Amino acid sequence: MSIQEKVDDYKKMLALFPNAQEKYQYLIEQAKNSEDFPEELRIDEFKVNGCQSQVWLVPEEKDDKLFFKSDSDALIAKGLVTLIASIYSNEAPGDIANSNIDLMEEFDLGVILSPARRNGAFSMLKTIKEVSQKLAD
Repeated sequence: MSIQEKVDDYKKMLALFPNAQEKYQYLIEQAKNSEDFPEELRIDEFKVNGCQSQVWLVPEEKDDKLFFKSDSDALIAKGLVTLIASIYSNEAPGDIANSNIDLMEEFDLGVILSPARRNGAFSMLKTIKEVSQKLAD
């Protein structure tokens, strides 16, 4: 499934929720259902700078594809980074680096996220782009 197809799937899912509170609840459910995150990966090397809460994003390259493990100490941030990581996991670094999808716009997150959380989401995306760009070069 391409990055755009994953975005479209999440977009359809989020459109089912009529208000910001229900979208927040969806992000919290994403956090609660996310994979366990190994304690030994909660290190500064994998911490995303610019997030209000602590967020870890761990890239792993396998078979010319990038995969991301993620976690946060806050449920909304954890749900957000889980969603973002799932969109960009199992994709070629070049495809990620060349993707110009604005998730804030696509998911209408600017409406439901505070400015601090929007900055955090931007930092998560920036981290994924930087990692993929290094591997794509």
